[in-house]
Amino acid sequence: MKTTLLLFASTIFVACGATSRSLIPGADLAGWHTDIPAADSEEDLLASFVVEDGLLISRGKPQGHLITDAVYRDYRLEVEWRWPGPPGNCGVLVHSSKPRRLYKMFPQSIECQLHHTNAGDFWCIGEDIAVPDMASRRNGKPENWGGDQGQSRRIKNLTDGSENPLGEWNEMIIECRGRRVDIWVNGDKVNDGFDCTADRGQIAIQAEGARCEFRRLTLTQL
Repeated sequence: MKTTLLLFASTIFVACGATSRSLIPGADLAGWHTDIPAADSEEDLLASFVVEDGLLISRGKPQGHLITDAVYRDYRLEVEWRWPGPPGNCGVLVHSSKPRRLYKMFPQSIECQLHHTNAGDFWCIGEDIAVPDMASRRNGKPENWGGDQGQSRRIKNLTDGSENPLGEWNEMIIECRGRRVDIWVNGDKVNDGFDCTADRGQIAIQAEGARCEFRRLTLTQL
């Protein structure tokens, strides 16, 4: 029933042609929920996600995801993030659906990578996507391309050096339009996917080892 309501809400959001709005939540993380596997067996864990001074912070540990309650399609998501300390891994997941689809951790989705020096890579998690020059940007043989465990899930971005120096803010723009997903980092076009196996879903932020801060998550319906 909850899924049906979310899809209905998403349909209304599209039909009304809503203007841009921030997805940065308040301190209570309203509009989002967390999925932290370690919390299944451990109590009193330090929160993986917090909001402080208007910043959404992924503390990196315990590992897991912060996921929107709502489902979205056909939108532009403007993200500003930085690594305030030692850099590492994090990502913005689009078209997210089934929780813990991969490695009992990652929800089914297409990940738009924020990993330091690899921002803009696609990682396929239970979903898949194509790019024009697939052979040069995806490892392994075509028969092993996919989004499941043991398959070649990474699609490398198009540029080197698009990220700003450590500690500075970066901008990523993600456009999901139909079955296309396009990504820009600091103005550079870094990925151009099509024939995605999903065209809608929740949006998720990762906690994957390193502290990452977000000062902007602005969604505009296309």
